[in-house]
Amino acid sequence: MADTPTNPFELMMTQAREMAKAMNPALESFTPKGFENLWPTMPKEMMEFMFGNAVNTEGLDAKTRLLLTLAGLTMQGALADAAVRQTVRHAVEAGARKQEIVETIGHMAVFAGIPAMTRALEIARSVLPDTEDDET
Repeated sequence: MADTPTNPFELMMTQAREMAKAMNPALESFTPKGFENLWPTMPKEMMEFMFGNAVNTEGLDAKTRLLLTLAGLTMQGALADAAVRQTVRHAVEAGARKQEIVETIGHMAVFAGIPAMTRALEIARSVLPDTEDDET
């Protein structure tokens, strides 16, 4: 009985893990990062068609939309790691440079605070490509 959690949230999580393990043993080792790998980065052309200015020629391009999305995720405290990583990957694919990504996140420090900015930068740097010409 000593291993049984007393906190209701911990108890719920333990029960959920046991249920997932009983239904599908592979779910026992499932991680959100593993789920993230199921969604590859979209090609820039597809992003322009879906999110960019392919239909609305006077509208925002995909890169700008993704930088705005990154700003919004930072404003929320960068709590959704997978969403930040995916947005950074997609922004790079859409043509955003490391400097633009870092500036977008850094600008949010004024509105979201230093901790949110720092967290978003840590997440972004984990997926930004290492290039000599665009150091941040």
